[in-house]
Amino acid sequence: MDHATIERRGDVAVVALDRPPANAMDPVLLDDVSSAAEALTAEAPGAIVLTGRPGFFSAGADLKLVPTLDAAGQKAMVGGINRMCSAWYGLPHPVVCAVNGHAIAGGLVLALCGDYRVAATEGRYGLTELRAGVPYPTMALEVVAAELAAPAARRLVLRADLVDAADLRELGAFDEVVPPDDVLDRALAVAADLAALPGGAYAATKRRLRAGVLAVAARLQAGDVDPLGEAWTDADTARRAAAVLRGA
Repeated sequence: MDHATIERRGDVAVVALDRPPANAMDPVLLDDVSSAAEALTAEAPGAIVLTGRPGFFSAGADLKLVPTLDAAGQKAMVGGINRMCSAWYGLPHPVVCAVNGHAIAGGLVLALCGDYRVAATEGRYGLTELRAGVPYPTMALEVVAAELAAPAARRLVLRADLVDAADLRELGAFDEVVPPDDVLDRALAVAADLAALPGGAYAATKRRLRAGVLAVAARLQAGDVDPLGEAWTDADTARRAAAVLRGA
């Protein structure tokens, strides 16, 4: 994999994403992060920690790429995001997200796929898809709606702005907020605790908790078309994506 590595630390597998400079999601990164989850489903570690590169968990979809997509590229991006969410949200093993820096749009959605989220005090976070004019793929919005209380989802999705880690902890998106240098160590400690739980019971319980979202994932995998995908290449998306990049 070009942009994802898997390292075993005892009974915990650490998956690190690394696509400089900001772990922005293109088809290769999406394929790598999904493939890592699928490989770990079969390997069955006690727990998994998912983290990013220094300063960035993930900045979300690559806004330099999105406006250039043709129909095939648009389909690949939407399908890649749906696959990523399905793979990580559906993992039967405990998943702790070590959100070691900025997590924006699809990057924050990926963090929400974890069972427990430890975030850095330094960083900006938000579900900014609407501000960039990029519609949510089906699985991304399913995860958001399942993992956040309705008022928190309304606030983050429809306001579409960036907030700090303390705000997201208050809204229930993050479980803990710690200094950046402590994020990975704390995530590993939580993962070790979760790895000590009975694996079969954990997997069965997690599957029941997430049954509704996973049923949507199964329908997409069986061939359902994501109705939101067609909007990724319209003129408004291109204009807004360019405006976001100018303000970055």
